[in-house]
Amino acid sequence: MELQVEGRKAYCYTGGRPFDATLPAIVFIHGAEHDHCVWVLQSRYLAHHGYAVLAPDLPGHGRSEGPALASVEAIADWIPALLGAAGIRRAALVGHSMGALAALDCAARHAGRVDRIALIGAAFPMRVSPELLDATKNDEPRAQDMVNIWSHASYAHYPSNPGPGFWVIGENSRLMQRQAPGVMHVDFAACNAYAAGLERAVQVKCPALFVLGKRDVMTPARSGREWAKAVPGARVVEVAGSGHALMAEKPDDVLDALIDFLKPALTTPA
Repeated sequence: MELQVEGRKAYCYTGGRPFDATLPAIVFIHGAEHDHCVWVLQSRYLAHHGYAVLAPDLPGHGRSEGPALASVEAIADWIPALLGAAGIRRAALVGHSMGALAALDCAARHAGRVDRIALIGAAFPMRVSPELLDATKNDEPRAQDMVNIWSHASYAHYPSNPGPGFWVIGENSRLMQRQAPGVMHVDFAACNAYAAGLERAVQVKCPALFVLGKRDVMTPARSGREWAKAVPGARVVEVAGSGHALMAEKPDDVLDALIDFLKPALTTPA
């Protein structure tokens, strides 16, 4: 599905179902150097079980026109524009990593447009090491290798993956390689620069869920737990055996947490 958002084409995956704006809406927001593909299992299941699903490629990523947005706040402001283009008044937001920062910021500053937020692989601050940040600008292949190593728990380097023929490391590598040059640095610089996480957290009024990987070294679970304490009434689910790439490493655990958290939206008027 293609939409015109702020004058540019935005591609959205709808979970294999025609988009129906009268259903409870969920918007999936991917992380740095990624696109909608990271949400294939979760978005497809929910689209076939009563929800209107939008999993966009953020500007400059995947099939969406650029340039990439240079700050978390800019992504957070783009989300209501996406909702308007799709004819949606309110939606649940599900964000991973950089997308989690944007989802929380959006919920705080655009409260009337957000029903609830689920933040996956989330922590604040989301600092990026100087070495990695420099590599994202000057040596993208090296930066992608670094991210691939740090994003996954050690089990993902071996054949014990979620499905036959599914190579977690290779899939993530190819996903990053197909993003446009320069996008990686813009994304990681935005995460590193975002400073309003605690201020925005206390302003969130909607239900919030944090889904954290116990083996995550990119956004450690302890940091996610601390950030969750600042969000009134937030729930925390920790996924054993998973690193930062939770949707690939533990897809069913992530889906189960989302099903439970999003279920009230089916009985809440849009």
